[in-house]
Amino acid sequence: MDRLSLLLFGHAAFQYLNAACELKLLDLLMERGPLEATAIRAELGLAERAADILLLGCTSLGLTRKEDGRYRAAELIESLAEEGDWSKLRDTVAFEAHIVYPGQEDFVASLRENSNVGLRRIPGDHPDLYHRFSLHPRLETVFYRYMRSWSELANAHLVAALDLHGATRLLDCGGGDAVNALALAAHHPHLEVTILEIPSSAPMTEKKISEAGLGERVSVVPCDMFTDAFPGGMDCVLFAHQLVIWTPEENTALLRKAHDALAPGGRVVLFHSMSNDEGDGPVVAALDSVYFASLPAEGGMIYPWRLHEECLRAAGFTAIERVEVPGWTPHGIIIATKPGTEPAAEAASVAEPGTESAAEQGA
Repeated sequence: MDRLSLLLFGHAAFQYLNAACELKLLDLLMERGPLEATAIRAELGLAERAADILLLGCTSLGLTRKEDGRYRAAELIESLAEEGDWSKLRDTVAFEAHIVYPGQEDFVASLRENSNVGLRRIPGDHPDLYHRFSLHPRLETVFYRYMRSWSELANAHLVAALDLHGATRLLDCGGGDAVNALALAAHHPHLEVTILEIPSSAPMTEKKISEAGLGERVSVVPCDMFTDAFPGGMDCVLFAHQLVIWTPEENTALLRKAHDALAPGGRVVLFHSMSNDEGDGPVVAALDSVYFASLPAEGGMIYPWRLHEECLRAAGFTAIERVEVPGWTPHGIIIATKPGTEPAAEAASVAEPGTESAAEQGA
């Protein structure tokens, strides 16, 4: 019944987590705790009843602990802060609160119509969420801050798993604020990265590249990935958090364009959340699929590994390899090869996480 209760009142449980983040309760307790309720009320500017509700919920749910009349953040929260991941979780909470929650009210309608009915909650005329962000700067900021944090929770594994020492040109399709492109470029000083991004978001991408001081090797090209040609002669094409948005047919079309953009022997890399081939989890993949069903575009979910592999084969790729990413997020990496014998065949091969290529070891 406890598990059923959390499902039944799950929306309320999330509201406590969101309130703890928005009101900075957990940050306060990590900086100043343990604190009594009176001190917490004063610091947060809450009335007694409001603070009692907040502390009842957060303590019952395990976000806070009460010992000898004082409250402190849970050990898990403190551990996340020590590892540098608490701010990333906060960004995820903001994304869920301000973007996902309004749209997922239409989840049942979205399933019935097999369409992203929840997009109607975000005013605008474009049929996908990302183009509508230009009309909502605050939501755009919330979204890209979340995407950066979500990527950073796992992209160290992407950097470790890809041996790019034989590659010189990488194309990052829908690269957002360049979080993955910059990580790969910083790790591989010989690599030039071109980011494809929708025109309304390209200035933000350029700003992040400039702030990182990598403008000589990382650039952005404003484009529509479905209608505009991809730059050719690439050694590696990266789709990070892209092929969860679109239908399998649209994904295959994008992969064919990647195939055309690659030199023979080049690789395509998929980096995003994956669900199990058996269709039984993981739980985070299932929960995240509510967003993809309700909001971003007319298609998409956290697809199983096998479906991406089917799309890759249909697009002409071979030598498909899986790299499972450890951690609580359901990230995974799939690497596939465009048939050919040119030196690019060595680019983007799989390395054991935590290892370096011979060239890097000698550097």
